[in-house]
Amino acid sequence: MATMKIGFIGTGVMGTGIIQNFLKAGNEVVVFNRTKAHADTVIEAGAAWAASAREVAAQADVTISMVGFPKDVEETYFGENGVFKGAQPGTTVIDMTTSTPSLAAKIAAQAHQQHLTALDAPVSGGDIGAQNGTLTIMVGGDRAAFDKYTPLLNEIGQRVSYFGAAGKGQHTKMANQIMIAGTMTGLTEMLVYAQNAGLNLNDVLSTLEAGGADNWSMENYVPRILQNDYTPGFFAKHFLKDLRIALQEADKMGLDLPATKQAKQLYEHMVDDEKLGNDGTQGLILTYPKWQK
Repeated sequence: MATMKIGFIGTGVMGTGIIQNFLKAGNEVVVFNRTKAHADTVIEAGAAWAASAREVAAQADVTISMVGFPKDVEETYFGENGVFKGAQPGTTVIDMTTSTPSLAAKIAAQAHQQHLTALDAPVSGGDIGAQNGTLTIMVGGDRAAFDKYTPLLNEIGQRVSYFGAAGKGQHTKMANQIMIAGTMTGLTEMLVYAQNAGLNLNDVLSTLEAGGADNWSMENYVPRILQNDYTPGFFAKHFLKDLRIALQEADKMGLDLPATKQAKQLYEHMVDDEKLGNDGTQGLILTYPKWQK
């Protein structure tokens, strides 16, 4: 598609990689982040700075957000200096934060009132996917807007899929996070077991990658653990937020998800008790007493 002016709010670990790929594709990008210093990397790469989400939206053909928690999304869109104070009729807003389906529906309703279109488009793939432009993007909301902006999303993703009305992208991301919960607890306890059995962990990893146990989390996070690297490709505190949302949504549907509840408890111990919420999700292993770094 033709290049366009993109507004982007949130220049964290994920947002930075996404913005850089938009810039590489020739788009004009204007950004805002609550802490301006965290936007230095993308500004040096060619993005322009705006002083608020409102100012970003006033300049952009499409305004994209990727912030931390649902309360941050709420402020980004509905605050006094939020997106809806600046967005021009006929433009589109896309929230890529993993947030609640109900908030996605609220954003879509307000967008409709202001003659805008809205998409919820959470992603999977971590920092590596953001850097390499290989994210998986799960979309809900206005179908015409999805069709229009699929080429743009393809600049940052290897799979872009539409799931239905506003909130359906968020529901799909919850399904994704439920699956990830199993792989993260599995890889953690696999390593603890293998180490205590006296096995060579690099050999174990090579073997499991060649068999039925292979999965994305193991391939990407076990090498970091073996190098004592717990920097966040995805913050543990954000993963815990996602698991809480997933279980809240499950409760609304009358579902009991005991394995996901156990994963939430493990990450609560990591984030709330051990104060490791700013580590990557692979830092869960640090909460196991029998793990030797």
